[in-house]
Amino acid sequence: MGIDLHKETHTAVMLDCWNHKLGEITIENKPAQFHKLTRKVSRFVTEEKTAVYGLENAYGYGRALAVWLFEKGFVVKDVNTALSYAQRKSVPMYQKSDSYDAEAVALVLINMLDRLPDAIPDDKYWTLSQLVNRRDNINIHQQRLKNQLHEQLCMAYPSYKKFFQDIGRPTALYFFHEYPSPVHLRGKTAEELAGELRPVSHNNCSVKRAEKILELVKSDGGTCRDCQESRDIITRSLANDLEHYRKQMEEVEAAIEAMLPEFGCTLMTMPGIDTITAANILAEIGNIDRFPNAKKLAKFAGIAPINFSSAGKGKDVCPKQGNRRLQAIFYFLAIQMVQVAPSGTPRNAVFREYFLKKLEEGKNKPQALICIARRLVNIVYGMLKNHTEYREPESKTGDETV
Repeated sequence: MGIDLHKETHTAVMLDCWNHKLGEITIENKPAQFHKLTRKVSRFVTEEKTAVYGLENAYGYGRALAVWLFEKGFVVKDVNTALSYAQRKSVPMYQKSDSYDAEAVALVLINMLDRLPDAIPDDKYWTLSQLVNRRDNINIHQQRLKNQLHEQLCMAYPSYKKFFQDIGRPTALYFFHEYPSPVHLRGKTAEELAGELRPVSHNNCSVKRAEKILELVKSDGGTCRDCQESRDIITRSLANDLEHYRKQMEEVEAAIEAMLPEFGCTLMTMPGIDTITAANILAEIGNIDRFPNAKKLAKFAGIAPINFSSAGKGKDVCPKQGNRRLQAIFYFLAIQMVQVAPSGTPRNAVFREYFLKKLEEGKNKPQALICIARRLVNIVYGMLKNHTEYREPESKTGDETV
């Protein structure tokens, strides 16, 4: 059974081992309708036959169906969308319909049955992925709102960056909500302002700081213009939205931190990996057991080089396929590993030495960082597979080991 998945409906096409079309059915994407699919398939399944279900990206819109079929004991395979797309494009006359797409999935299922991975939906990894995506979306909204707030503040408070470097902090948001423009500060003393901001800032706002704020506002001159009340409404609205998303971010990050112990994750023991980075890695990789070795994980991340050659001539190049989000995580982690502190001490002496060695071999910096990322894939794979903590690698200098 090849199944083309959509948000509201799923279209399934049934083929036999000779690629003959046996039937077709469209069902709604809700568990109450899934039995119609298996009931139709059962008409053609005898004692000598076994029904195999192929879902195009079983972890997207088809996750509910994959879970239902898996719990019923059916064989469910995950068909990569690139494979079904290649199957559709392999004919002289290209077609595009739900029925044709489902048939292409079924053909891939027949031709590559022994190589396709089983669809094993895991609620833990799926939930963690949803939390990570939610955090990313909140972060995007926060940046958009901050840019809009910057646009308002640069007119009302030209020196605002001197007293609030981060306008997304609770103290800054409270201040700009209560005092969207300098006109609202008239008659306000430093003692009164400090007393008002002190509870919000957790006793971090002194009278001296309040005096500095009032002095900077005064030094800006008259910034109020016509229709200032309308612009104040915009500033207050933006401050309210940012405060809302700040609380949402705290809740999501707390939920992520609470989930990580369920995975037995030890990635946080590695320098440069915090809770959020570890959650991003787990969300993109999923269950590490689906990768038999680190090479497979490197290919999945798009870090392992691939060979392009013809007639005996060619070269290894960096692939443009793979999970780009996971590749970016490993790439920026590699940058952290080769960084040098202002004192001249490298963050990781072994990786820094390896980085300089690759530069001496003629590689440019991005290529050398990809080599570091490839080594990091091996380390992360071993830590996830064996649940071991990170151990600092040994650096060899001459005949001595440091």
